[in-house]
Formats: sequence, C-alpha cells, structure tokens
Amino acid sequence: MGKFNGLGLHLGNLPRLSDAITRSISAENPTGEKGKGGMATEGFGAQAAADLGQGWKVSPAVWIEPKSTFTVAEIEGPGAIQSIWLAGRPVRRECILRMYWDDQEQPSVECPVSDFFAIPWEKFCQVNSLPVSVNPNNGVNCYWEMPFQKSARITIENRTDEKVACYYQVNYALTDVPNDAGYFHAQFRRSNPLPYKEVHTLLDGVSGKGHYVGTAMGWGVHNNGWWGEGEIKFYLDGDGEFATIVGTGTEDYFGGAYDWDVDGRYTPYSTPYLGMHQVIYGGETYNAMQRFSMYRWHVMDPIRFEEDLKVTIQALGWRNWEAFRAATSQGDNKKAEQIRRYLPLQDDISSVAIWYQSLPTSPFPKLANREYLEIN
Repeated sequence: MGKFNGLGLHLGNLPRLSDAITRSISAENPTGEKGKGGMATEGFGAQAAADLGQGWKVSPAVWIEPKSTFTVAEIEGPGAIQSIWLAGRPVRRECILRMYWDDQEQPSVECPVSDFFAIPWEKFCQVNSLPVSVNPNNGVNCYWEMPFQKSARITIENRTDEKVACYYQVNYALTDVPNDAGYFHAQFRRSNPLPYKEVHTLLDGVSGKGHYVGTAMGWGVHNNGWWGEGEIKFYLDGDGEFATIVGTGTEDYFGGAYDWDVDGRYTPYSTPYLGMHQVIYGGETYNAMQRFSMYRWHVMDPIRFEEDLKVTIQALGWRNWEAFRAATSQGDNKKAEQIRRYLPLQDDISSVAIWYQSLPTSPFPKLANREYLEIN
C-alpha cells in the first residue's frame, strides 16, 4: 500500500496517518497561517470583546460591502479544500459564489450561494446529505473535495445595496495531489419561465474529460396538477439528437416515485445522496405556485465523459388533470387512458450542475443580472 496523502477520506481509511498539513481560513485567521489565528484587535466583534481583549472573538465575521466582491480564501497548493461552512446574509441568491483553480481567470464555480447549498428559495430547510448539509438556522456546509495543484481562490460577490455580515470557515489540506484528480466545477442556470415545448438546460459547452456528480434544483410550478413527468437526459461525447442516458421522470431521478404523494400530500425527504427536501405550498396539493427543492448526488454513480457533456430536463405535466384524477378514482381506467396526454409546462426552473473535469474550464454562459435572478 502506497503512502497516504490524506485525501479521499472515508471510514475505511480514517485511521491512516499521513503527511498532509491541516489549515483553516476564517475571519479569525484570514490567511490560514500556522499560529496566526485569533490575533485581531479590531473587527466585527471588537465592541463585544472590549472587556476581554485580543483572542476573545474579536473577528468572528466580516462585512461585505454593497456591490463589492470579498475574497474568502486564497491558498497556494498543492492541496485540497475538504469542507466549507458559511452563515449570515450571503446565503441568498443575490450573493454569488465563485471558485478559481490554478490561477485561471475563468471561474470553475459560479452560482448563487443559496443555490449552491440546495436551498434555492432562500427559505430555511434542513438538508441531511453527505456532501451538503444545511442546519438551523441557515448554517450551510459543503464536503465536496476540491483538489488543486497550484492555487485556489474563493470569492463572494454582494450584488445587494446593503452590506452583509458573512461568517465563514474553509478547511483544507496541503498535500500531494494525484495527476489524475479532476477539478471541482459548479454552474447555475435559470429558466423563468421555461419557453413552451423547450427543455431546461442544466449544462452544456463542457469540454474535457471528467464526470458529473450532482444536481440541485429549484422548481416553481405555474400550472395546476402534477408537474414532474419530464425526463432528464445526459448527452455524452458527441451525442446528437438522442442522449445516451435518459431518465423516466423528474421524481424518479431524485429517487422518489408516484408524484411523491403519500395520502394526498407531497412528502419531503432528505437522504445521503438524494432528496426532495422542501415543498413551499401555494395552496392545496397540486395547485399552482408551489415550489420545490431537490438534489441528486452521483457520488456512487458518477456519469463519466471523455470529451463533452450536455444535460437537459423536460417540464411535463398532464392535460385534463382533474378529469384524469376523477376517472382514476372511480376506477374508469379506460376513460383515464383516453384523456391522458402530456402538457409541456412553462415553469420557473433553476439548477446547479456539479462535476469534476480536467482544466482548462470552458467559459460559462454570462450569469443573469440581479433582477432576473430575483425570487418573489
């Protein structure tokens, strides 16, 4: 067995010793240097610590000024980010998280903070998955491993008109990184409304070798009735009109079945790799203007590609929904089948696609302005 570099941790290798160096960046130690934490004499908590002095929670957070970008972390490699914790007002769609690897000018991660942590509607909802955890009250955590060879840089852009308090901690290891390690990527998209008979594209324009590892979605329903018949499709390595991997329905992809309906109500769940963890009701079950949050992490079943990748999802409901339900409840299956027709929907769909790949990162589509991303 070769020398252990301290990465790829799980219960099976946790006892193994390594030469990896543990460091952590926060407002109390913004450079992560050894023996430099808690030295601030001025900062966010200076007034509260006035009677206690240096070393007593003088700088637990930072203010991010309006219309400005704050550098959360700058790290020289090789190494890997192993966890990230954030709290405060940046956990919203109007604050944009970006990550840059190995001195690239193009970010490999660009998405609203709230969407990155699978809470797209900016309303607290607990997430109990392995790579992402959201806990009371909007403490957000990420355990995706993010290796780099030369450098890592993380920023948060505050697009609002007010300064926001940001609590953060970035935990990382300085260690050798294998040459075949891919770089972490995440990209946000929104279709609002989705044009009639069109699909929502989660990801395209990817170039290089890699594997797709996760989807987080927010879905705002604009029609009455069930909305999740659409199929997700993964187009791999030059696929044309037809994809290589095709799902069977939206709730199926997220690990559920039969509309997530238990006793006439949507039933949220959050598990290690998949979830439909939030339902925001606009009224009765199946009524319009309901909102859903979902995630699917391909940790155990990554979708590998050699050259390129495109991911889309359909938005499909049912025509004649009430008549179909009535016929079904009366046991008139023949009538139900006669009126059973798909309805292309025009919903509010947002997504974060997560994958690893070799560098360079292809340019992302331009992120929409603050007004288009607004939640109301």
